[in-house]
Amino acid sequence: MISVDDAFKKFRSRLELTDREQDDASRRHNEIRDYLKTKFDIQRDFLTGSYKRWTKTKPLKDVDIFCVLGEKERDRRDKPPSELLKAFEDTLVEKYGRDKVSRQRRSVTVDFGVVPDAEEDTGGKVMSFDVVPAFTKNKHYEIPDMSTSSGWTETDPEVHYDLAVEAQKNYDRAWKGIVRMTKKWNSFHGKPVKPSFLIEVMALELLDPPFGGNYRYEIKAFLASLADRIDETWNDPAKLGPPVSDSMDDSAREVAKAKLLEGSNWMARAIQLEKQGKNGEALKIWRNNIFGPMFPLS
Repeated sequence: MISVDDAFKKFRSRLELTDREQDDASRRHNEIRDYLKTKFDIQRDFLTGSYKRWTKTKPLKDVDIFCVLGEKERDRRDKPPSELLKAFEDTLVEKYGRDKVSRQRRSVTVDFGVVPDAEEDTGGKVMSFDVVPAFTKNKHYEIPDMSTSSGWTETDPEVHYDLAVEAQKNYDRAWKGIVRMTKKWNSFHGKPVKPSFLIEVMALELLDPPFGGNYRYEIKAFLASLADRIDETWNDPAKLGPPVSDSMDDSAREVAKAKLLEGSNWMARAIQLEKQGKNGEALKIWRNNIFGPMFPLS
């Protein structure tokens, strides 16, 4: 039987992107980007979000493509932002079909219809991409945001990336692993913390270096800290857009707090069973009650 230590090492590895997944992501995002350049004046485009920051969980979905529009498209900024999103939506529908394209709060999603199996494996394929149209504004960017009064919000994903890189370095290169594992817990339990980026934002402050060397104790403490401070306002790390925590109202925060405390308690139970020499029972809790089928039993 595998030890809990080795199970965590294997779990951490399973959450990292394989060469096959990176190849498929590269092929698909380049296809989308090349196509959009034939339809719009795109000054530059790049991958962003949790995929770029290496904090994406699997199955791999909603990979962000950031498209910075050039001067020929500047007149679109004077029109309702819904028109810009619709223009991108209609363009992507032309190529991928109505059933694969949908409009979101800040982006347009292309869903390739990849369905993960019982072990949450997609065979190395990316499930979907989110295309985010943007304009430059001073030294950062402005994107459509249908939840704000103006319909626009300012952002700088490159600041988010730099902060994640620095946190990973300071936390003995374990920060991203803890964030990915916590996001997997969140996903397995119905995403009580929304958006998942909020977990990263809170981790920038709550995961205090150095890394203690034991993932199970670190994640247990992190969930407890998340529960304790989920009621607070968590601002955009780039200090530009609305609070990252604005997707959750008081009721949602109460649900998230209860789930987080439940998760931390299950982790305490698993740790206690391991101390009692009940390795198999501990592994089953880590899999069945905490992380789901990606956590190995052998």
